[in-house]
Amino acid sequence: MSNTPIQQETSKIHKEVIGANEKYASEFGKKGELALPPARSFTILTCMDARLDPAKYAGLAEGDAHVIRNAGGRASDDAIRSLVISYKLLGTKEFFVIHHSDCGMELFTDPIIRNLLSKSLKTATIDSNGWRNVEESGGSEEAKFIPFLTFENLEQSVIDDVKRIRNHPLIPKDIPVYGYYYDVKTGKLVEVKEATKIGRAS
Repeated sequence: MSNTPIQQETSKIHKEVIGANEKYASEFGKKGELALPPARSFTILTCMDARLDPAKYAGLAEGDAHVIRNAGGRASDDAIRSLVISYKLLGTKEFFVIHHSDCGMELFTDPIIRNLLSKSLKTATIDSNGWRNVEESGGSEEAKFIPFLTFENLEQSVIDDVKRIRNHPLIPKDIPVYGYYYDVKTGKLVEVKEATKIGRAS
């Protein structure tokens, strides 16, 4: 198979990513021998926010743990799907739900993003008057079928997600589910005690 890229015209970012990967692959060493199941047998559900690096804040190396990421680190249907596969087929025994301070999911509501998307698919902007489209053309009503899982209270969002995982019929009661949030100003993990209490194994 040829290594010639299909896409000949690439952006600066695209070139940087491919270049970084070439360097990484050249130093890959024995990582290709890592086992499929995570060596430390745990899973983190966390946010996609670019300021969060689970490998650093949780001390992970390749092969250590499963990391599931989405907007807000929410216990969505798809996150639950991944958690089930994680424990059932790959042997993880503990779950961490880790949200974070200054999360963008607190800055809008489902009606706001649905309204924005109904009028334009271009990136929106925010100012003192709230979110608005820079231009309004195109758009789609499909957003009304998506639960965006926004929240108003950080700690409550952790509690809600731990509770959903704990009470889900496909999650065994003997798997502990811990609730934390990451403080983006200090790098510390802060326990949400009520969440961890709910998530205790039995």
